Amino acid sequence: MSIFDIFAKLEKERAEKEASNKIEFIVVGLGNPGPKYDATRHNAGYMALDKIGMKHGFKADRAKFNALVGECNIGGHRILFMKPTTFMNNSGEAVGEASRFYKIPPERVIVLSDDISLPVGKIRIRRKGSHGGHNGLKSIEAHLSSSLYPRIKIGVGEKPHPDYDLADWVLGKFPEADRPAFNKSAEDVTDALEYLLDGKFDEAMCKFN
Repeated sequence: MSIFDIFAKLEKERAEKEASNKIEFIVVGLGNPGPKYDATRHNAGYMALDKIGMKHGFKADRAKFNALVGECNIGGHRILFMKPTTFMNNSGEAVGEASRFYKIPPERVIVLSDDISLPVGKIRIRRKGSHGGHNGLKSIEAHLSSSLYPRIKIGVGEKPHPDYDLADWVLGKFPEADRPAFNKSAEDVTDALEYLLDGKFDEAMCKFN
């Protein structure tokens, strides 16, 4: 092998490595940082992201972009996983910064969020849509200047009665009786994500919605 062949081989290997390390998607689990908010309904996105990490062998524990982040390859796709630490209402600050840095369009930013309109144990996949009054989604929409980002909504159940304070409900912890159903929904999120990464939205919605 000539010196030119060696250099060509090294350059090919370098290019392949660079391509394999290029971030293609951002997956965001929404929640609030700190022990006070652990296992609360509003942290369903954090918890689902942790479940994904358990399956695929990574942790979102490195500080970057005003978030805790981790990286992983799933199905040949390199993904940045994020848990914004800006608190829920300012989640878009972290997501916008990361998407601009990696030049990721909204269509490749997948958001995992809690949803009080769904019962515990259910998820709903949407290719795009309105924020529906969810402050975390509202912030992301503002910082991406788009509502064209996919989202997986995770059911946390409705308020027990109309007069119940919404903040108290979403910042309350899941009761033990709801844990098995929530864990099942987090597993569904993990499985559904693999469909979305491959662009199989219709199949994912038919199977999981």
